[in-house]
Amino acid sequence: MPPRYTDEFKIEAVKQVTVNGYSIKETAERLGVNVESLRSWIKKFESPEAREKYSIEQSANAEIKRLQKELKRVSEERDILKKAAAYFASHPN
Repeated sequence: MPPRYTDEFKIEAVKQVTVNGYSIKETAERLGVNVESLRSWIKKFESPEAREKYSIEQSANAEIKRLQKELKRVSEERDILKKAAAYFASHPN
Protein backbone atom coordinates (compact mmCIF):
# COMPACT_ATOMS: atom_id res chain seq x y z
CA MET A 1 0.00 0.00 0.00
CA PRO A 2 1.51 3.37 -0.99
CA PRO A 3 2.10 5.91 1.79
CA ARG A 4 -0.58 8.52 2.49
CA TYR A 5 0.52 12.13 2.51
CA THR A 6 -1.37 14.98 4.13
CA ASP A 7 -2.65 17.86 2.01
CA GLU A 8 -0.28 20.10 3.95
CA PHE A 9 2.71 17.97 2.87
CA LYS A 10 1.49 17.95 -0.72
CA ILE A 11 1.03 21.73 -0.76
CA GLU A 12 4.52 22.28 0.62
CA ALA A 13 5.94 19.91 -2.01
CA VAL A 14 4.11 21.83 -4.74
CA LYS A 15 5.51 25.12 -3.39
CA GLN A 16 9.03 23.72 -3.71
CA VAL A 17 8.44 23.48 -7.45
CA THR A 18 6.17 26.45 -8.14
CA VAL A 19 7.56 29.04 -5.73
CA ASN A 20 11.16 28.01 -5.13
CA GLY A 21 11.79 26.91 -8.71
CA TYR A 22 13.13 23.42 -8.04
CA SER A 23 12.59 20.81 -10.73
CA ILE A 24 9.84 18.25 -10.30
CA LYS A 25 12.30 15.37 -10.51
CA GLU A 26 14.70 16.91 -7.98
CA THR A 27 11.93 17.71 -5.54
CA ALA A 28 10.36 14.26 -5.86
CA GLU A 29 13.69 12.54 -5.23
CA ARG A 30 14.50 14.77 -2.27
CA LEU A 31 11.11 14.16 -0.66
CA GLY A 32 10.98 10.49 -1.56
CA VAL A 33 7.78 10.66 -3.59
CA ASN A 34 6.92 9.47 -7.06
CA VAL A 35 7.48 12.04 -9.83
CA GLU A 36 4.01 11.39 -11.27
CA SER A 37 2.44 11.85 -7.83
CA LEU A 38 4.12 15.24 -7.53
CA ARG A 39 2.93 16.21 -11.02
CA SER A 40 -0.65 15.32 -10.11
CA TRP A 41 -0.38 17.32 -6.87
CA ILE A 42 0.80 20.33 -8.86
CA LYS A 43 -2.21 20.05 -11.16
CA LYS A 44 -4.54 19.61 -8.21
CA PHE A 45 -3.21 22.34 -5.92
CA GLU A 46 -2.25 24.96 -8.47
CA SER A 47 -5.71 25.36 -9.96
CA PRO A 48 -7.43 28.68 -9.19
CA GLU A 49 -10.13 26.85 -7.21
CA ALA A 50 -7.54 25.08 -5.06
CA ARG A 51 -5.68 28.32 -4.39
CA GLU A 52 -8.90 30.04 -3.37
CA LYS A 53 -9.90 27.14 -1.11
CA TYR A 54 -6.45 27.12 0.53
CA SER A 55 -6.61 30.88 1.04
CA ILE A 56 -10.05 30.61 2.64
CA GLU A 57 -8.84 27.79 4.92
CA GLN A 58 -5.80 29.83 5.96
CA SER A 59 -8.03 32.82 6.76
CA ALA A 60 -10.41 30.65 8.74
CA ASN A 61 -7.55 29.09 10.71
CA ALA A 62 -6.13 32.52 11.52
CA GLU A 63 -9.55 33.71 12.69
CA ILE A 64 -9.98 30.61 14.87
CA LYS A 65 -6.59 31.23 16.52
CA ARG A 66 -7.47 34.90 17.09
CA LEU A 67 -10.80 33.97 18.65
CA GLN A 68 -9.18 31.35 20.88
CA LYS A 69 -6.74 33.96 22.20
CA GLU A 70 -9.57 36.40 22.79
CA LEU A 71 -11.64 33.74 24.57
CA LYS A 72 -8.71 32.96 26.86
CA ARG A 73 -8.21 36.65 27.67
CA VAL A 74 -11.92 37.22 28.34
CA SER A 75 -12.12 34.09 30.51
CA GLU A 76 -9.17 35.31 32.59
CA GLU A 77 -10.80 38.73 32.98
CA ARG A 78 -14.06 37.08 34.05
CA ASP A 79 -12.24 35.00 36.66
CA ILE A 80 -10.55 38.11 38.07
CA LEU A 81 -13.88 39.92 38.28
CA LYS A 82 -15.49 36.92 40.03
CA LYS A 83 -12.74 36.95 42.65
CA ALA A 84 -13.06 40.71 43.10
CA ALA A 85 -16.84 40.46 43.48
CA ALA A 86 -16.47 37.68 46.06
CA TYR A 87 -13.89 39.71 47.98
CA PHE A 88 -16.04 42.87 48.07
CA ALA A 89 -19.15 40.85 48.99
CA SER A 90 -17.34 39.37 52.01
CA HIS A 91 -15.85 42.73 53.08
CA PRO A 92 -18.74 45.25 53.03
CA ASN A 93 -16.64 48.23 54.21
